[in-house]
Amino acid sequence: MLADTRKSKYAKVSGAEYDQIKWTGGFWKDVVENCAESTVPHLQKMFEALDAGHVVENFRICAGEKSGEFGGSDFGDGDFYKWMESQLYSAEQLQDQSRLDKLDEYIDLIGRAQEEDGYISTKQIIGMRNGTREGRLGDINEFEVYNMGHLFTSACLYKRITGKENFLDIARKAADFLENMYAEAEKKGEVQTAVCPSHYMGLIEMYRTTGEKKYLDLAHKAIVLRDSVKEGMDDNQDRLPLKEHEKIIGHAVRATYLYAGVADLYAEEGDKDYLDVLHKVWKNMVNTKIYLTGGVGALYNGASPYGDFWNHQLIHQAFGYEYQLPNVTAYNETCASIGLVMWAYRMFLIEPKAEYFDVIERALLNVNLAAVSLDGKKFFYENMLRRAKKLEYKLIWPLTRTEYLISYCCPPNLARMVTQSGEYAYTVSTDSVYTGIYGECDAALTLENGASFTLKQKTEYPYNGKIIFEFENVICDKPVTLNLRIPKWAESGSIRAGGEERKLDKSTRETYQAVHIETLAGAKVELELDMPVRFTMAHPMVEEDSQLIAVEKGPLVYCMESPDADTDTLDDICINIHSTFKDGKMEIQGREIGVLETEAYQIVHEEYDPDELYQSFTGEKKKIIPVRLIPYFAWDNREYGEMRIWMPWRE
Repeated sequence: MLADTRKSKYAKVSGAEYDQIKWTGGFWKDVVENCAESTVPHLQKMFEALDAGHVVENFRICAGEKSGEFGGSDFGDGDFYKWMESQLYSAEQLQDQSRLDKLDEYIDLIGRAQEEDGYISTKQIIGMRNGTREGRLGDINEFEVYNMGHLFTSACLYKRITGKENFLDIARKAADFLENMYAEAEKKGEVQTAVCPSHYMGLIEMYRTTGEKKYLDLAHKAIVLRDSVKEGMDDNQDRLPLKEHEKIIGHAVRATYLYAGVADLYAEEGDKDYLDVLHKVWKNMVNTKIYLTGGVGALYNGASPYGDFWNHQLIHQAFGYEYQLPNVTAYNETCASIGLVMWAYRMFLIEPKAEYFDVIERALLNVNLAAVSLDGKKFFYENMLRRAKKLEYKLIWPLTRTEYLISYCCPPNLARMVTQSGEYAYTVSTDSVYTGIYGECDAALTLENGASFTLKQKTEYPYNGKIIFEFENVICDKPVTLNLRIPKWAESGSIRAGGEERKLDKSTRETYQAVHIETLAGAKVELELDMPVRFTMAHPMVEEDSQLIAVEKGPLVYCMESPDADTDTLDDICINIHSTFKDGKMEIQGREIGVLETEAYQIVHEEYDPDELYQSFTGEKKKIIPVRLIPYFAWDNREYGEMRIWMPWRE
């Protein structure tokens, strides 16, 4: 269970147990199996490799079993803890005891590397032993507390799934270290904000797992002490006191992790001021600062506050100003979009509204799955929405996926999210079930009112909007309400249950439609979400998308790559808005992908020089050519070439 809100006073729903929901076929089963069988072992090799991750070696040096210098990134420990979650889930899914045995070996190693007072961060421990550094917690950008936060979360999941205390014992000691650290900081008035504050979520999950309130109190203290930071910055969202936040600004991963942690705190304590803050920053993001793909954090480097010379701050992977959403240079770090999913999920747990799962689904199916190749072994750190043949400037990250990144935080973060994706299928309350992301699965559920049953979901979603729910293996037959999420894009469709049909229209978009079922045995519910191809335009203030449209179908954003059109450049392709789109299938990297086939205009310019910055417009000619569009998640798995989501259009 990703966030155990079963006993959280201010949460209205909770997730199902990790083993209650299984993908049984179709899209998500394929994605999860590929991740478990390909991505997770590949990441293990990277973490073990001395010339790549160097992470396991760092723990061995700390444990006194090897000698040498620290290698890899400052946040390698935290990346490894995230990977451990994916290994844990994949071991359970594949019933692979050898993976669980290997996790126990790693846990024993981490325990041997931990200092007596609970401190655990390999870079600092190795540096102090080798005499190359003086102490701990000197620079927040060395990610010591961030690493511990992921340790807490991973240890909690390990306890819930295996029942073992060994990893949790390590986490307890690390939490005790943080408790002493915060007490000392509060006493001295020398408070720092830990970057990418994973420990807010981690500590609250420690409270939920152990029942020990001191962990909740520590999370509360850590969040409150943010307001005591001297000379805070938008980069860490601590320039202003937390309860004065009205816009989402600064570093995108740090922001999404922060607000996910605050949502967790609200679920336990119910501080309405924090809920107001969450609503304000959420609204600012979804209305002005999120990409069509669900990506967030648009800029490689952004200025904050924008346009204010006297308070100017340069911020990496930043939320820019409102509607600042470039395509070629879109940053959209994968971890930021994963942080968005974690935040949106926690918002849903405290107020189950369809808008939150709409965002989760958009991010999962588009930007997050686009971050990994279809074979599961190559990754994007940033996720652009357009790739040109060449750029006249250099960007820090490669324009194609690679097996290993110096900053390796995204691949294990993505792996754990994919292996845990089944838990986004349903949430439950006393006598109700809420659908989340759709996919073919079985869910063995027991509700507080005593109802116990298996809910089978059959569908070809996300390519087809027909979804059938059947209640089987009814152990205890009690009335249940099945709440069906109607996505914002679904402008028509129907619900059939108990011999009755309910029509869906624009008024039911982005809502939950309740279906009350008195007798579960043999009950069947059919949800039909019509999925016509639709053209999407951006707000006129999104300057880079002016006079352009994107193609969507259902929850998927589509793009065009160079192999999909017989033209020198995709810049010459215009969508014909009157063309007919046909569903098709093709194989990419051994995976069957649903595609759209249509005809578009190829523009033939007269006397046009592609190297001129400005030139006279002398008219254009156009001819019709066949083209294909593929889901954005499947791009960059063929030859290197151009890619576009936003395209010009003609009638």
